[in-house]
Amino acid sequence: MVTSPSRPVRAARFGVAAATAAALLAIGSPAQAANGTIGVRETVCADSLFVRTDPGGAWMGTLYAGQTFLVQGPRSGGYIYGFAYGHVNRNGWVQDGWFC
Repeated sequence: MVTSPSRPVRAARFGVAAATAAALLAIGSPAQAANGTIGVRETVCADSLFVRTDPGGAWMGTLYAGQTFLVQGPRSGGYIYGFAYGHVNRNGWVQDGWFC
């Protein structure tokens, strides 16, 4: 015979599920960062942001939080083209939505 868990067990499981959901909502996400504005030198908010040769293409450098990227456009498939300052110091594509 299969029985359902007692009420205290169900309540505890619900409490754990609610706490997990609250913790996931508190984690930072790209939705809290902004898309790049064409013509603006944006500051990177992500811990790291890959600079690529094409949208989703080969890696050619990494920008870190606080470094800057001059957004030139166009946009393509969630990426944006521009100039990566700092040690990358070249044009390339980055994933959009990771700017302060």
